[in-house]
Order: sequence, then C-alpha cells, then structure tokens
Amino acid sequence: MRIHIGSDHAGLEFKNELIQHLVAGGHDVTDHGPYEFEALDDYPDFCIPTAEAVSKDASSLGIVLGGSGNGEQIAANKVKGIRAALVWSAETAKLAREHNNANVISVGQRQHTAQEVKEFIDTFIATPFLGDERHARRIAKIAAYEA
Repeated sequence: MRIHIGSDHAGLEFKNELIQHLVAGGHDVTDHGPYEFEALDDYPDFCIPTAEAVSKDASSLGIVLGGSGNGEQIAANKVKGIRAALVWSAETAKLAREHNNANVISVGQRQHTAQEVKEFIDTFIATPFLGDERHARRIAKIAAYEA
C-alpha cells in the first residue's frame, strides 16, 4: 500500500523508525519531511502536504506524527477529503477505519512507545472500512458539509 508520512521535530525520531518498519512490511512510503531535526519547525509544513498527497490518491493512507498528535490531526483535517483520526490505542485505530473510514492516522510520539505506535499503524492499515449504511451515511454528511 502507498503510505504518506509527515511529522514535526517532535515526531521525527518515530517517523524514521516507522518508515523502516513500513518498508519492511512491503509498503511504498513517501516521506513528506522533515528530514533533519529543527526544534522550531512547524507541523503544518509537513502534515498538510502529507494529507494533500492522500487526498489526491484515494488508494493511499497517511500518517502524521508530533508530540501529542493533536495539532497534526487538526492540520491534516483542513485538507478537503481527509478524515484524520487521533489514535491512542489499537482499538481507536481499528474503529477509525471501521466506522469513520479514516484515511490519515495521527499519533503523538511523546505519548507512546515506538512499539505501540507500530501496533497502532499496523492495525490502522490492516483494518477495512465496514461500509455499514449508518457509517457511510455519517461520512456522507461530513463530506456534504465540507463541500
């Protein structure tokens, strides 16, 4: 699967480790930065391009990382067609896909271990949208408002 990934300085360490993990799992990963540590960088500069890439390729998924994941999720959700979910457990990753058809996952590096984040992301990628009428109806309402 094509995966787009971006972070800020607070997510850089996990981003690089996650890229290796994803590539080893057979995924095609595009890194939207940052590429080196800069303590004063701004997460929108990396998370918005990550989300834009996902919005242009409906068969892809995105990952945004930061200290808490909150700002990164907010930035990604400003891109039309993006449904970014802040994830803090494997269960929230699963539900984000099953019920919300989320196409971007947001995670905070300062909140979790690298192994936990790998589990969240693997769960997110492996879980399909259920497509139940009630979930599709709710997503359609969000899309209508966005339009």
